[in-house]
Amino acid sequence: MQGTTEATQAAAYTPTDRTVPTRSAERASYDRELVHAILDEGYVCHLGFVRDGAPVVLPTLYGRVGERLYVHGSTGSRPLRMTNDTDPGLPVCLTVTHVDGLVLARSAFHHSINYRSVVVHGVARQVTDPEERRLALDALVDHVVPGRVADSRPANKKELAATAVIRLDLDEVSAKVRTGGANDEPEDLALPHWAGVVPLQKGYGAPVPNADLAPGVELPDYLKSL
Repeated sequence: MQGTTEATQAAAYTPTDRTVPTRSAERASYDRELVHAILDEGYVCHLGFVRDGAPVVLPTLYGRVGERLYVHGSTGSRPLRMTNDTDPGLPVCLTVTHVDGLVLARSAFHHSINYRSVVVHGVARQVTDPEERRLALDALVDHVVPGRVADSRPANKKELAATAVIRLDLDEVSAKVRTGGANDEPEDLALPHWAGVVPLQKGYGAPVPNADLAPGVELPDYLKSL
């Protein structure tokens, strides 16, 4: 999901106290293109916030439009009720992670994973403008399967009334990436234990049609291309 805002012209996000990691800082990146790529490849984010003095983390779908992330949920959801435009908004932390490989070391201590992750800090606010809400909901659908919005019925008034959308600007953002093999200690290199990486790859199975699919409805090209 691409946008043409002024902010997208900068090559990198500005590091802040919250986006500079205290451990393995060399793996951090503020490259805008990398952040967007990691976000666009994912399906589920984890949205963290404080409710009644206790931390809460919710897994949910999201979509990106330029320099904004959109997250949806029921209008009855408490965090979404806490994000209307008339209040200061809800401070949140949103994360997306891809696991690319299992890193097996000779020592138990140095086992790890190869990964790509993004952490976004900011204030979430509920989207109330009808045009922006439609844009956000379309982005959420097309984020999962590009092209799906044009091949599905738009939400009706009742469905829109039951759906809330929150917006989180991409401002305080960082990516973190680990690649490569195990980092064993020099004295462990001669140990008789296998060391290396077991790659993990995302894959799609053959689409399974609903039993009640109308006769004559063919598999669309955008699903064939998956």
